[in-house]
Amino acid sequence: MKNIHREPLGGGIEIFVSESYHFSTDTVLLADFAKPSGAKLCADLGTGCGTIPLLWLRDDRRLSISAVEIQEDACALLRDSVTLNHLEEQLAVIHADIKGLKGKLPFGVFDVVACNPPYKPEGTGILNPESKKLLARHEAACTFDDICEAASSLLTFGGRFCVCQRPERLADVMESMRRFQIEPKRLRLVQQRRNKPPKLFLLEGRRGGRRGYMDVLPTLFIEDEKGGFSEEMLEIYGCYKSVES
Repeated sequence: MKNIHREPLGGGIEIFVSESYHFSTDTVLLADFAKPSGAKLCADLGTGCGTIPLLWLRDDRRLSISAVEIQEDACALLRDSVTLNHLEEQLAVIHADIKGLKGKLPFGVFDVVACNPPYKPEGTGILNPESKKLLARHEAACTFDDICEAASSLLTFGGRFCVCQRPERLADVMESMRRFQIEPKRLRLVQQRRNKPPKLFLLEGRRGGRRGYMDVLPTLFIEDEKGGFSEEMLEIYGCYKSVES
């Protein structure tokens, strides 16, 4: 792997990243939106270098997390981060295809499942020739139906499934959730600034939830009027950014 280095996540937690496996603002926003607390059993599907589990554990060491990733290189990178941060008791790295989790993870017991999925459906957009980036950006290894089916199998009744996606795919994501008995319950749009359209949505569904109500939260603005981080973004991202700088 090229350019492997450590980056701080705040709170004394560091993460190994590389040219192929790193994280973005979207990942940090999903980690915050989906944040569990207490003695909860959690899973992150398609974890990459493991940013979401590491951010969760930065804030609450009582969690028990399974991080699932199909690419062995990414698993190796995350294992190094687990060792570096002494999180062997809290974070298990599962090298597996989410379409084949039976027997690798227990079904029906997880309180929270998160996934930052590929944003582009298979066969759309310009394909990246590097297989690692192709799997991260396009639904080449799995579809959103596959992700929802896996999440539904893992979650306990009433358990939370949290995702982020591009706004143009909102209807597809909600339809897929309902197909696998996950009811959309909490939605938040994300805008870069006030004069721009939303660039992302954050959505929470509940396994076995009743239809009829969804909480639509105020829009999250990444930038303020001066082009810097908004006050809310500083609260979410500031710990990492202050250490980074």
